[in-house]
Amino acid sequence: MAYRVFRIGAQINEQETFQRICAGDEKALELIYKKYYRMMTKLVITNSGTEDEARDIYQEALVIFWQKARSGNLVLTSKISTYIYSICQNLWRKELDRKKRLSHEEKDTAQSLDMDSPEREKIIAKCLEQLGETCRKVLMYYYFDEMSMQEIAEKLGFANTDTAKTKKYKCKQKLDELVKTQYSAQDFLD
Repeated sequence: MAYRVFRIGAQINEQETFQRICAGDEKALELIYKKYYRMMTKLVITNSGTEDEARDIYQEALVIFWQKARSGNLVLTSKISTYIYSICQNLWRKELDRKKRLSHEEKDTAQSLDMDSPEREKIIAKCLEQLGETCRKVLMYYYFDEMSMQEIAEKLGFANTDTAKTKKYKCKQKLDELVKTQYSAQDFLD
């Protein structure tokens, strides 16, 4: 199959370019890459992203576009740029959500149980004993064994990491409540 060669400055016919990509013409994809690079990377950069993240997102979006076009199942009802832009938006949104979740986990880790004195340690241990077995295990695995939410979910048979996070949050609240109701601030003074 012969393909017409586009010059970089030439006007690209959308439908023809799309058909060439569907047929596996990598040169047509390269033209799309160059033509829309600045527009697509600007989306990420103006939404808290770096140049490297922008490039990665754009390349991932083009791979998705290429695979869908090559599968023969993609019916393009918009401009190629609009379609790729929406893929970039979705990928970047997912990446931002992932970063947000990671930062929340790091904050949780930083707020580990404060036990820098033997007296505090005894108080926390007594309160832990009053919790149910599952809560005790979740908190022990997380704060003492420093297991990830994924490891805790697997070890305790939770459906997923979100279930483990929710359980840890609720158990930590129960523990905090036990400590507050049974002990005064005076008990924590050295």
